[in-house]
Amino acid sequence: MRVPDWTIYAAVAAALLVASLNRRENADAPPAPPPPDETEGALLGPVTPFDPSVTVHAPDIPFQPSSGTAFSIADEGLWVTARHVVEGCRQPAIKVGGGRAVAADVRLAPRADVAVLHTGGGPPAIPVAELGGLRENQRGFHPGYPQARAGEVASRLLGRETLKVRGRGQRDEPVLAWAEVGRTDGLGGTLAGLSGAPVLDRQGRAVGVTIAESPRRGRIYTTAPDTFGPAVRGLQKADERLTGRAVTIDNYGLVADELRRELRVAQVVCLSA
Repeated sequence: MRVPDWTIYAAVAAALLVASLNRRENADAPPAPPPPDETEGALLGPVTPFDPSVTVHAPDIPFQPSSGTAFSIADEGLWVTARHVVEGCRQPAIKVGGGRAVAADVRLAPRADVAVLHTGGGPPAIPVAELGGLRENQRGFHPGYPQARAGEVASRLLGRETLKVRGRGQRDEPVLAWAEVGRTDGLGGTLAGLSGAPVLDRQGRAVGVTIAESPRRGRIYTTAPDTFGPAVRGLQKADERLTGRAVTIDNYGLVADELRRELRVAQVVCLSA
């Protein structure tokens, strides 16, 4: 029985189609990022002279040893914290558990409430976000050591303000104001000790450093991109091992626990004043 010509032509055409598809270049894009939070607003604008201001009084007294939070920004042992946590401390140190702490050298940023610590070796870094894509009402997450114990806070970005520090270290510094929307269950009162903690975006990237709070207004203040960017520029190398974990309002406590367990977020103390 003779096979019809059209079946032969169809088989040849199918073979040619399969061959061409197998040789086609695969240039598919990676999966799209999660959609923006439905409550997020416009991109945050630049600093202006009309930004609201808040005044903080820093008493002009000798340095009092305290504790704060630091986070790893390079696995060679570079950490970021708030400048006021370690300014005046002769020997800051990173607590590593078991009652032990590793002494750190310190470099203070000249125009921001930021300090960089160096311990000569450390855990994987928290990635730093591209500074310029912040949006009003976006969520922020602050893992650290409020009241010198493990805890975390969730917030929403309100906008820019100017922090007017009066007294010791007098200065005017552009900051970001965040509204507190949640915290560790059972954590009441002040957030003292959270200073120096990263504020993380939904991709687990640091967008600034937590530096102050206003309990009566329910606000948290962090560095602005204008000061945070220059203070950490060049610290993360191109080959840095960077891993961020998606953070949500439902899992930020678990993510914070993981970061502290891995020492990517750690407590910073002053061994001597």
